[in-house]
Amino acid sequence: MYEGPVQDLIDELGRLPGVGPKSAQRIAFHLLGADPVDVTRLQEALQRVKEGVVFCDICGNVSEEATCRICRDARRDPSSVCVVEEPKDVLAIERTREFKGRYHVLGGALDPLSGIGPDQLRVRELLARISDQEVTEVILATDPNTEGEATATYLVRMLRDFPGLAVTRLASGLPMGGDLEFADELTLGRALSGRRAV
Repeated sequence: MYEGPVQDLIDELGRLPGVGPKSAQRIAFHLLGADPVDVTRLQEALQRVKEGVVFCDICGNVSEEATCRICRDARRDPSSVCVVEEPKDVLAIERTREFKGRYHVLGGALDPLSGIGPDQLRVRELLARISDQEVTEVILATDPNTEGEATATYLVRMLRDFPGLAVTRLASGLPMGGDLEFADELTLGRALSGRRAV
């Protein structure tokens, strides 16, 4: 254990997802030896993210404005909405260049063991969007893991009462237990274009 600020920095870095104790220690010592200009630039970038990034009022994606660039883009098809768990999943699907509609970010997936139920996700907002807009297809693009499948199953039940609404799911080909974020563009593109009705 180190003294004072060094240990505080290691502890804070260790709280980040995917950063274990050894990685936190390596990052902390890298920052200690880094040029002060680089550290200041990192500090300013973190501050700008906290002060300048919001979640889109319509879809829940990250944005610098109240409405994200995808929701503002008149060329996007408003009749097709792709439902994803996190903003990082929007980027994964955008990289495929297969989807030309709009998105809806849930803000996570159902996980009762962690206390995440439908009320902690943006399900109510999704249902309101479908009721208020000319949505004809909802593509469920949740992660192919236990939580993502449970979320998709729940949404299918919630959406079945909307007349004329096609609810589809990404085609198989994505490894079970994986994340959309880590799927290559070709595999994700094929899963999107080969989606199946549920």
